[in-house]
Order: sequence, then C-alpha cells, then structure tokens
Amino acid sequence: MMALNVLRACFFAASLTWITLSPARSADVHLPDAVNLQTEASEAQARGLPLLLFFTASHCAYCTQVKTEFLLPMLRNPEYARKISMRQITVSSAASLRDFNGKQTTHKEFSRRHHIKLTPTVIVFSPQGAPLSEPLVGLSTPDFYGAYLDRAIDEGLDAMTKRHR
Repeated sequence: MMALNVLRACFFAASLTWITLSPARSADVHLPDAVNLQTEASEAQARGLPLLLFFTASHCAYCTQVKTEFLLPMLRNPEYARKISMRQITVSSAASLRDFNGKQTTHKEFSRRHHIKLTPTVIVFSPQGAPLSEPLVGLSTPDFYGAYLDRAIDEGLDAMTKRHR
C-alpha cells in the first residue's frame, strides 16, 4: 500500500512539473495585438529590430498551433527579444489600428491592404513598413516551420543591419 502511495505522489509531482514547465503553457505570456504600428515600429527601430506581424483568425487551428508552438516560446526566449519585436493582427477584426504611416485603420483593412488571404501568415517588416522577407503563409510543414521562421527573422535582421551601414 505504501509503495502505491509513493507511486501516486511521484506521478502527481511529475504531472505538476510537466504542466508548469510545458512549452504550450501560455498563461504567463501573450502575443500583443497591434494597436499603433507607427509607435511599435519606432520602438523596435530604437532597438535595431524588425517587426514581425502575425496575421491570424479566431477560427484558425493552424494559427493557434503557430502561436503556441512557435511564437509564444519565442516571446519567452531572451535570445529572440534581441532579434525581433512581435505583434498580432486578427484579419477579420474591426479593432482600431494605426498603420506604419500613422493612418487610422482596422486590423481587417490593414490585412486586406497587405493581401492577406490565408492564415496564419507571418511577415517581417522594417520600421517603415516594408516587408523584409517572404511571407510565411500557412503551416504545411510543421517540422520545418521553426527553421523557416528563423530564416525570415534573420533576413529581416540582415536587411536592418544593411540599412544602418
């Protein structure tokens, strides 16, 4: 009987540890919505960083997967805090947004102007609003998605570095 209690206690402790340290756990960090891209891009520029915009939809299971398996862990990683600034745009939302030029718009209109037809889409932008890498559209290859995301971020950083030379 005592061995069974010890086994239960070990299982409970292991389960609690897994839940606490799980990379999918996102209660402690969230991907901020874009509100004022002019200000957000200016803050990123002051740190020498490009701005990653994650175009998402509330009904999109692949968006949830990209967010929980890739973007949120990146937000928790201090290495990425030195490489990229991130914001989220919901493609069907009427939420107010100030674009890179300071013009008032909505998430939906901004997405339309950038020809976002599928979600998830990730685009790395310069602080002036120019795309710095090819958009990542969809999630067709989850095994390689992290590498594609890193490549897009690195291309953005390289372009930012070349502009400051």
